[in-house]
Amino acid sequence: MSHLSDPFAKALRDQAAACDALGSPFTARLLRVLGQVWPQHTGLAQKVAAWPGDLGPRAASVPLRIAGGLHALVRAGRVPELAACYPPGECDAAVLAQALAGVLQAEDAFLCDWVRTAPQTNEVGRSAVLLAGAAEVVARFGLPVRLSELGASAGLNLWFDRYALEVPGGVIGVARSAVTLRPEWRGAVPPVVPLHVAARRGVDLHPLDPGRDGARLLAFVWADQAERLARLQAALGMAEGGMVEAGDAADWLEARLLQPHPGQLHLVYHTIAHQYFPQSVQARIEAAMVAAGARATPDAPLAWLAMEADAGGEGAGVTLRLWPGDLRLVLGRAGFHGQWVDWRGMGG
Repeated sequence: MSHLSDPFAKALRDQAAACDALGSPFTARLLRVLGQVWPQHTGLAQKVAAWPGDLGPRAASVPLRIAGGLHALVRAGRVPELAACYPPGECDAAVLAQALAGVLQAEDAFLCDWVRTAPQTNEVGRSAVLLAGAAEVVARFGLPVRLSELGASAGLNLWFDRYALEVPGGVIGVARSAVTLRPEWRGAVPPVVPLHVAARRGVDLHPLDPGRDGARLLAFVWADQAERLARLQAALGMAEGGMVEAGDAADWLEARLLQPHPGQLHLVYHTIAHQYFPQSVQARIEAAMVAAGARATPDAPLAWLAMEADAGGEGAGVTLRLWPGDLRLVLGRAGFHGQWVDWRGMGG
């Protein structure tokens, strides 16, 4: 019987429940079996036992880091016994447990290295919220948009204006795009307006390149969610590299907000990234936005769009702050992968 610390056991339970709720029964099963065969005397076990802070899905997401590493090994063809249990294949619990236990021993060094960085799904489905939110502010100000993304990973969501969002009554973005998002839409409908992006850049502590690092991104998509995998593959083919700089989000944003850009709406945004920033960085981001907001004008407005986990109910909250005036709005809620959107819009 494996020995788990209470925090790690809870993190596995919580993440398995979240995977079930988000439509990945295979990943939920994998994590539960992982808890049953967890080794005591590997480097990975020691690393997890010494992990500081919350290991769970609303913080460090250690179970997802491990699941991503396992999926990477499967996709690379390095672990055929485990791969036979991955979709579209099937195996019983005993076979999965044996294969998983073997991989944890044989690939310990790989997994120890893999879990050093946070999950980077760069979930393109979240661009549904970005397209809707951008449409709301563009309809209000009628200006070209300057994009700044925090926690941008490979920058796939920096190209949301190249994607299509189907909403009742129209399409926001590029009709018939190779990445067409069709979430279950509830509530208000955002304005269907053309989007013109004047400039775009992002920041990440560990930026990935869409051409070089596609395999890592695909590994963090759950193996039984074929539609997400196909959507990500299409987005990788549309993105351009060199748009995401390596650095601390607060340092980068403070510098990026110094220069005014008359005639442009500056849209700063992040999706399921804020929780990974240390509290000191979160505080500096807000201070930088408030300071820049105080300098904003109707000809150079500033918007802060966020899709982040909160305690507000199902899915993630979608919020917007606008300057001048520091208008604070709850735009709605969305599934963590953008599979549904419950929109209130700027009128709600």
